[in-house]
Amino acid sequence: MHLLKLGMLLCLCTACGHDYTDIASSESRDTAPSTADVPQLTTDEASFAFDLYRAQIGSDSSSNVFFSPYSVSVALAMTFAGASGNTASQIASAMHFTLPPERLHTAFDAIDLQLESREGIKLNVANSIWGQRTLAFGKPFLDTLAIDYGSEVRGVDFIGATNQATAAIDGWVADHTAGKIQNLFPPGSLDESTRVVLVNAVYFDANWKTQFDSSKTTSSPFTKLDGSTVTASMMNNEKLNANVAVAPTYTAVDLPYAGGQTSMLVIVPTGMQFASVDAALGGDFLKEIVASLRPQDIALSLPKFTLKGASVSLKSALRALGMIDAFDPDKADLSAMVPNQRLNVDDVVHQAFVRVNESGTEAAAATGVDNQLTAIDQTLHVDASRPFFFVLRDIPTGAVLFVGRVMDPTLTTL
Repeated sequence: MHLLKLGMLLCLCTACGHDYTDIASSESRDTAPSTADVPQLTTDEASFAFDLYRAQIGSDSSSNVFFSPYSVSVALAMTFAGASGNTASQIASAMHFTLPPERLHTAFDAIDLQLESREGIKLNVANSIWGQRTLAFGKPFLDTLAIDYGSEVRGVDFIGATNQATAAIDGWVADHTAGKIQNLFPPGSLDESTRVVLVNAVYFDANWKTQFDSSKTTSSPFTKLDGSTVTASMMNNEKLNANVAVAPTYTAVDLPYAGGQTSMLVIVPTGMQFASVDAALGGDFLKEIVASLRPQDIALSLPKFTLKGASVSLKSALRALGMIDAFDPDKADLSAMVPNQRLNVDDVVHQAFVRVNESGTEAAAATGVDNQLTAIDQTLHVDASRPFFFVLRDIPTGAVLFVGRVMDPTLTTL
């Protein structure tokens, strides 16, 4: 079984508030939102996905990578609903939010509901707000989160019972990711200055549409970028009809999961072209690959791998993308979230997990190239026994759920 999971949170800080106990919206979830803006939102989200990929890995070109741009986008969209002025403009720019707010939130609602309707797989998206119970949240903010995100609102005591509040949030995340994301908040990441935590959790568990035969899995060399090799467990399918795109710099194969509506797009750079493919990764590049996919008989070799890591801060990466004022106590404008107090984003924390094997996946997160297939009557060997990229995507909406890079399948840590 192939499993993918992730947890995402925002930690917001301010001074003590006044007495306020009821922070829930009376509005209900819009279960029939317009889908008209979904294509634009998923196009924008794909562009953000690879911007974040580049900003987060920095100069580290040797490590495995795995994260959920979709989870980050949802959490920051909820924050965007509470932002005003320059803070809101910077969030929109960093996230590639090109739709006006009311249409943006409706489009997120539409995607979320479509994802949860997928058959043959487990794909759960859950949102929640954890607020200091003495805060007075803005009604339009709470209404937006209730209507468009189905977000639960829970009042906790960060001031007098920080440990209990942290345990409650971490427990909620673990429950919504089948226990794969544990301790999302590192010790000390929440304290008495915390006022609001927004959480998005995504859990994905699906079998391949065509599973690998475990008896054909072999211990084989995997060649790393420096030319050294490690022994990996390579899954093999000697004859598989799959959608494939072939270009001078890469070969891509789209591996569908049960139900045929979600897939893992595996992008294997050709020869010495890893750096050029890495540099080309982006929303337009992904769109070109998907548009070039054609059915082909292939022989496929793909390593088994598990990637997991501790919670990591995305603060520096988001600042590099232009989301600056939100983190500044003197400049942040989150007045639409809490009108009567100054509030700023303390950090954005992310944790992800993925496991790929013969059954499927479980998880908790180049312009101008002539993409022509080789002759349709030939069997193409797609050999991922060297560093490769992968994108877990929803096919009908085009949403990029997870992005990964495997540099060494024998290493499980991110």
